[in-house]
Amino acid sequence: MVISNKPLHFIIAILIACLPLFGLANNPSENTAAQTEKTGVAPETAEENSEIKEQIKEVIGHHVLDGHEFSLFEDEATGAHYGFPLPIILWDNGVHIFSSSKFHHGEAVAESNGNFYKLHHEKIYKTDAAGTLTEEHGHPTNAKPIDLSITKGVLTIMVVALLMFLLFTSLAKSYSKNGGISSGFGRLFEPIVLYIRDEIAIPNIGEKHYKRYMSYLLTIFFFVWFLNIFGLTPLGINVTGNIAITFGLAVITFIITTLTANKNYWGHIFWMPGVPTPMKIILAPIELLGVFIKPFALMIRLYANIFAGHVVLMSLIGLIFIFKSWLGSSLSFMLSFAISIIEILVALLQAYIFTMLSALYFGSAVEEHHHEEAH
Repeated sequence: MVISNKPLHFIIAILIACLPLFGLANNPSENTAAQTEKTGVAPETAEENSEIKEQIKEVIGHHVLDGHEFSLFEDEATGAHYGFPLPIILWDNGVHIFSSSKFHHGEAVAESNGNFYKLHHEKIYKTDAAGTLTEEHGHPTNAKPIDLSITKGVLTIMVVALLMFLLFTSLAKSYSKNGGISSGFGRLFEPIVLYIRDEIAIPNIGEKHYKRYMSYLLTIFFFVWFLNIFGLTPLGINVTGNIAITFGLAVITFIITTLTANKNYWGHIFWMPGVPTPMKIILAPIELLGVFIKPFALMIRLYANIFAGHVVLMSLIGLIFIFKSWLGSSLSFMLSFAISIIEILVALLQAYIFTMLSALYFGSAVEEHHHEEAH
């Protein structure tokens, strides 16, 4: 049995690790009769489960990494891959640009201007014509060029950015043409725009300062929301499940908060008013640490929730390959469908939470305080 590299199969590793608990693991030290009597699984079945386990691990290893090609699906019978290559852009004593098809799904060595490169677990290493990789503790030690390639995640971000530009440019133009009345497809998003303004920006930042942050709040909400929705499609895209992406978004919020903060904000961090001087000295490093913990919480919350959602969903899908019965498959399908509906709500909820917390941070940065020092 062969399992194709379909989207989001990385999760079933958790279930595979628990196969011995279900009596599906093969123990070669036992004889056939004893093993069958003990586990209730014939050696042939156990061997097949072991093979499936290895295939699933391979699928997991490829899926959790960002891809240098956009693979739609694979023909199990012929081994043919269907999709399209993406541009490889490397800096290695000069710029090297070529198609990812040269790697032939990681099976071939790519040559560019006399240099040879090997794709290994979605990382590009410099090698020789034979594709030799020297390993230490299971990891290649070959030199790695600076990788500036357009990966699957980067392409998805570009598509989402273009989609947002077209949608909201159309909405803005409809306002100017119709005297402040929206029209067209962008009209569907007008209630959300008003909600972010009236229920998130104004209450948390204030009437005086909220307009300074509205463009960012709207951008971050729809950007995260659209990426989350793309992650639920069968294309195998999971951008917000990549901690590097959530780290970048959190850093942007941190930079905006830091650069726009007023003196009251910094005064409350380094010399909190209204408390005795010894306590100010104690609280200052704690408050300063909180400045960095806030964006860290943003990063982890979005990443962990999206990743965990895929864990639950793929765990249910993995039951189909483990139990392989009509009852188990039917239950897995129904539960997977139900979780998929919930994940649509989670995609929206996580965008809302990221936007809400960003607005809270901005509000604390521009809040005007009127305290009197304790005497």
